[in-house]
Amino acid sequence: MTDTTPATEAAPEAPARAPITRLWAYARQHLRLLIIGGALSFAGGIVGLVQPLIAMDVIDTLSNSESLTRPLLYLGAVVIVGGALSALGPYLMQIAGQDVVLTVRKQLIGRLVRLQVAEVDRLKPGDLVSRLSSDTNLLRTVASTTVIGGVTDAFMILGGIALMAWLDLVLFGTTMAMVVFVTVMMVFILPRIQRATGDSQKALGDMGSLLERVFSAFRTVKASGAEDYEIGRLEAAATTARDKGVKASLWEALAGVAAFLPVNIAFLMVLGVGGARVASGAMEVGTLIGFLLLLFYLMGPINGLVASLSQLQTGLAAIHRVEEVANLDSEAAQGEPRVAASEGPAQVAFEDVTFRYAEDLPFVHHGVTFASSGRGLTALVGPSGAGKTTVFSLIERFYPATTGRVTVDGVDVRDWPLEDLRGLIGYVEQDAPVLDGSLRENLVMAAQDATEAEIEDVVKTARLTELVEKLPEGLDSRIGYRGTTLSGGERQRVAIARALLRKPRLLLLDEATSQLDAANEASLKQVMLDAAERTNVIVVAHRLSTVTSADQIVVFDAGLVRAVGTHAELVAKDDLYRDLAASQLLTAA
Repeated sequence: MTDTTPATEAAPEAPARAPITRLWAYARQHLRLLIIGGALSFAGGIVGLVQPLIAMDVIDTLSNSESLTRPLLYLGAVVIVGGALSALGPYLMQIAGQDVVLTVRKQLIGRLVRLQVAEVDRLKPGDLVSRLSSDTNLLRTVASTTVIGGVTDAFMILGGIALMAWLDLVLFGTTMAMVVFVTVMMVFILPRIQRATGDSQKALGDMGSLLERVFSAFRTVKASGAEDYEIGRLEAAATTARDKGVKASLWEALAGVAAFLPVNIAFLMVLGVGGARVASGAMEVGTLIGFLLLLFYLMGPINGLVASLSQLQTGLAAIHRVEEVANLDSEAAQGEPRVAASEGPAQVAFEDVTFRYAEDLPFVHHGVTFASSGRGLTALVGPSGAGKTTVFSLIERFYPATTGRVTVDGVDVRDWPLEDLRGLIGYVEQDAPVLDGSLRENLVMAAQDATEAEIEDVVKTARLTELVEKLPEGLDSRIGYRGTTLSGGERQRVAIARALLRKPRLLLLDEATSQLDAANEASLKQVMLDAAERTNVIVVAHRLSTVTSADQIVVFDAGLVRAVGTHAELVAKDDLYRDLAASQLLTAA
């Protein structure tokens, strides 16, 4: 046996990047709008800094008994212009933030849908949905107002500090002591905000996964009387999410307090020290009032900067969760070497194939070898757990063979471009899943270019005519989440019609008639036999009526091919098949 590489390629893994670097990669695609919005916000802030200076001018004008018309006009103009700039800038940045979220979601959607089947099988769908919805939404504020607003606030603070130093160095020194204290506190608090936010988002994802679990088997939950049990689990998850959220809120609140208290203490200290200096004649009262107004004005930028830094930690935690999806194995989508197109039925061969789903799990196949070539019907039979359905997963390249080769038209499936490989196969799963949407959307999912005549023909072939006629809007009627408005047999017929509509060169049917009544089973059996006259049909079969019509029967037992032959040949030479046939005959009787 020769070791093989995975049949489903993972995209090349990008070097790990810091969340802040990744945030920049997202934001720079919309840099122009962010810069314009940030520049307007910055201009609004600069205009705001002028207000305390104009207030000083007003006080000096009053002291000199001069007219207030000029300084009041200046003040009114500054207020109006500053307000307009402060409104327009954030609006443009919000637009940019929405664009950033759209970019991230598009990338994440492409990554999620192209994940390897093995990755989706081991992950929680609810958590993946949470990353696409709530985690990406956190980036909107971070990528727009948080970063640009934080930079603007930082410049406002620096500008204010420079003006303070120009007005009075003694009061400036008093204020700077408080600024240093705030900085030290932020260095301590901010990393804890990021960790707490990450834990909170993970808890929300876990709760979403539990809810998705309930809805995916809603009827089973109710029929089992398990509502209280599931409610208890959901409430426990909700409580955990609440506790994690409270912890994150606590650190954010501490960050706010660490910014608010020192600034207010500085305000009181400046008032006391400045008042003493005014009383001693060391400074003018107008200078003190201007300094106090400037300090009061800077409370906004200081609080804004602290809030921006807190939100940035939240966004970085969200980016980390989004980036985790990028490290999952995905299927190669494009750029693969082409395989020469063939006509007619596809040829399938398994050559000494072994397979297990994970290294810590037992082998499902222990050296499977068989071939299904040209037109005809090949039936796979055997006890439950013998590895029959896994054959289809290996052909479709949902999983890689551990050793050995799986070939289609003589080419290893690993060497086929995925689009080409799956384009020649029609596949009907055992549970015949139907997606939310209209009946037409479900039928043309794998054949988007199908004509109306082709759709009508496959509807007739799959015995769906009566269903289409009774639906209120015919083919365009919605059939509910997971096809809940359809019976089990109708869902199977829809799945079969969907597979036939793409005119496959290889048709894989995983017990496609299991939920059909006798009349429809006979009809669909005839459809299957008609298809076998044109193409290669492989079916996992549990009903003797399907098996007896097969051109070839492959008997599986404990992950091995036990025997191959026709029904008559196997009844004569294989004990296991004889027992299976006898039990199914008894069941039929």
